[in-house]
Amino acid sequence: MSHLEQSFSVKFEYKIFFTSSLFDTGNPIFSDFFKGRPSESVRKIFFVVDQGVADTHSDLLEKIKTYFAQHQDVQLVENILIVPGGEASKNDPLLFDQIVEAVNTYGIDRHSYIAAIGGGAVLDLVGYAAAVSHRGIKHIRIPTTVLSQNDSGIGVKNGINYKGKKNFLGTFAPPTAVFNDDEFLTTLTDRDYRSGISEAIKVALIKDPEFFYWIEKHTQQLVQRDTDTMNYLIKHCAQLHLNHIGGDDPFETGSARPLDFGHWSAHKLEQLSNFEVLHGEAVAMGIALDSTYSFLKGMLTEEKLLKILNVLAALSFSISDPIIQINDKHSPILRGLSEFQEHLGGLLTITLLTDIGTGKEVHEMDYELLIKASAYVTAFTQHYTDTIKQ
Repeated sequence: MSHLEQSFSVKFEYKIFFTSSLFDTGNPIFSDFFKGRPSESVRKIFFVVDQGVADTHSDLLEKIKTYFAQHQDVQLVENILIVPGGEASKNDPLLFDQIVEAVNTYGIDRHSYIAAIGGGAVLDLVGYAAAVSHRGIKHIRIPTTVLSQNDSGIGVKNGINYKGKKNFLGTFAPPTAVFNDDEFLTTLTDRDYRSGISEAIKVALIKDPEFFYWIEKHTQQLVQRDTDTMNYLIKHCAQLHLNHIGGDDPFETGSARPLDFGHWSAHKLEQLSNFEVLHGEAVAMGIALDSTYSFLKGMLTEEKLLKILNVLAALSFSISDPIIQINDKHSPILRGLSEFQEHLGGLLTITLLTDIGTGKEVHEMDYELLIKASAYVTAFTQHYTDTIKQ
């Protein structure tokens, strides 16, 4: 039987910039980016901003307008869209419709840009709308949280929640550029600031033992919100993520998801808590559970496990929550395993630890061992709390 066959590759390239006061008119980094991408077409830029960021930085919108009035490399769409921050932005399809409608109203074409300023959820929403409008409008991300600056905001995934499932609709579409501005981190609550550190711990545990031990050594500086320490953590974590994305499976065609270590329970926990538990907080709990499971399965020493749990506790993560506790085979959190497998689109693949810095994939989870792992984490939390009180 005769047939035709096609094969081609597409090169993706984008940069992550690190700066302070991105929209200060004396800061040329944004303007230089556009100058380095000349075009004969009229280029526009449309901004979507996280409501929480707009509220906290009350002069942000005016700064954007002043910046582009002075740096006229692209034409600013004066009407800036404000959307709710947090997971709510990914749960409301009307927000997606608003962005697409703006593309239509303001004539945003494939030579133009949609820029998102906000946390990871807002970046996911805007990235998805940009990717499907005109089959792909150039997308600029300006992450404003630790979590989005070191993890979600620098990757290639976009999406929204649908039918009660996290990231059910989405695309793999790299951004055109990412601008990390450390000034946005100064106004985060301690809870939001801490939350993003869990993703750095995650990637260190599966890829870079020296980075984990650096985090262990610098827990106090991170708790005290030392700027230089956090900037190092964000940049190193971002590099590790970029290294992974640039590997053999950037668009996740297989079932392996090493960067989803600790996430099968985290995603379900977020949903069960009605997203009151932050993503980074849920990931910290998932890391604790899966690390403990690794120990009980004989893959990881207890000494290494306790290092992991103590680092999480020292950073003030609550790693035991009633929602994530597994008391029997019918515990709601266990539904996260089947949903995670569905999300993978094939064989259940969970990353566990054989050492700090070394992950190993397994394709089944023992419910009885998970019950024991949950009990171990709860006991550790109680012991740690009692010790602190003494």
